[in-house]
Amino acid sequence: MIILIVQLINYFIIMKNLDEFVELFAEQFDDTDPSQITATSAYHDLEEWSSLIGLSVIAMVDEEFDVALKGDDVKNSVTVEDLYNRVIAKL
Repeated sequence: MIILIVQLINYFIIMKNLDEFVELFAEQFDDTDPSQITATSAYHDLEEWSSLIGLSVIAMVDEEFDVALKGDDVKNSVTVEDLYNRVIAKL
């Protein structure tokens, strides 16, 4: 029971809302205006999207959420919100 309580506390401390996730996601881009990136953005279609940015997103998620995303998680997600939901599911 105590372990469950500690896990729930950690979940709420670590969890960021979707808007915060979108902001963190947008920070991985150098040349794309952050206002162009929303929860519904199909990020693979962004002109600046690359495998290097994908790795930056994986590192950001590891640092901010303590979640280990795999390349397939990034590859198989379509929108930023899809990716956020994968992160939350792994918490």
